[in-house]
Amino acid sequence: MTLDPVHFDGIAALAAHITHEVDAEEHRDLADETFREFLDPLYGDDGPVLEPLDDLAKRAAPIEELALQPDAFDTAHGLDSGTINPRTFTNGLVLDLAQAAMSATPSELDCHRARTTITSVHSNDASVDTSTDWQTHDEGYWRGRIVHTTPLARDQERVVHGLALYLAESHHAREHAHRVEDLLLLDGPVYPKQLVNWADRHASLADLVTQNELVGEVLENYVRLVEDFADRGVPLAGFVKSPASQALVRALRDRGRPTPWATDAAFFGQVLERREFDGDDHHRRTDELTWTCWFTSTLGADGVFADADALGVDRELDAACYEVAFFVVYDPRTDLVHRVEVPRVFADDPDCRAAVERYVTSQVAAEAGPPKPVGKADELARISSDEKQELVRKLERVVGSREDRNYDDHRW
Repeated sequence: MTLDPVHFDGIAALAAHITHEVDAEEHRDLADETFREFLDPLYGDDGPVLEPLDDLAKRAAPIEELALQPDAFDTAHGLDSGTINPRTFTNGLVLDLAQAAMSATPSELDCHRARTTITSVHSNDASVDTSTDWQTHDEGYWRGRIVHTTPLARDQERVVHGLALYLAESHHAREHAHRVEDLLLLDGPVYPKQLVNWADRHASLADLVTQNELVGEVLENYVRLVEDFADRGVPLAGFVKSPASQALVRALRDRGRPTPWATDAAFFGQVLERREFDGDDHHRRTDELTWTCWFTSTLGADGVFADADALGVDRELDAACYEVAFFVVYDPRTDLVHRVEVPRVFADDPDCRAAVERYVTSQVAAEAGPPKPVGKADELARISSDEKQELVRKLERVVGSREDRNYDDHRW
């Protein structure tokens, strides 16, 4: 034991010097006022950047009643990718491995069995190129490929990780899109928004696409996925379990609005949280699920995917069809905020967005977390810690080099 009781007391006494002068209830009042007065719509320098699709509104329903609602879709599929996380080897290779899987509700064993695996590799040795064509195993249910990445940003590990993840997910989605008849829920955003961060050393994503074919491949896969699902009239949505964006908070700050919230999720959490006063203090109500109306967004990364010229990928639909539309749902039982996204081509249909909203809120109420298709896809795609270690040991033998470990790895 490294901390004795006296140490805990000292830390607590030190923390007592951290004061917060603003009452939490004042923050909630500020959030509610900001929601009502600044988001209908929220303006940027060149016009609206966040705008309600219908009337600005907050909605609530008893959790038990929501959970018992009949499903808005007869079937639903989920998609997720799991990785071993970037690994550096003593011969200079940096690699990550991602596998993507699709779930089906009700279950389809053939669908669950299928896997797409991408191994992304980076080497500082320009003469090394380990790329391969697609290979198949397991009677065609498994297919995999190695891709060789080039430096795109300051953090090559992040690029290796992101390309493995996005390539596996997008290729698996396109390969198995025909299985989806009613709804596909991606575990995460509907677009690969981390790629926008890689453009910090380039003029735009379009430049990245011309300089790196793998980035172009990722973006084209997602664009074609939207077009395919739009053509078939099947909704495509993303369920973001832990939204981390600060784009809305920054935009409000630019408008001169006080923003005591660390993230957009924290803002929406205070907008949607329902509290009651029992005579002594305010307490959170946990009997009702709450959510916002639908918004269209060109904030932050959303704006890049809505721009006809910024993406660098040919598109078949009008630029507005690719805009991000979303609503935010708050679960008081877990005190967590989730964001649900669809491309605007689906959100412009009132019946479609109502069905997605009804399905997701009912599922969150029933599962006290992500909808069942997302949870099942996560279980299928996840690579456990033991499996990661075993895969690394096998990779060490294959590449003829040990993982580059440091003292912290040895100690912890």
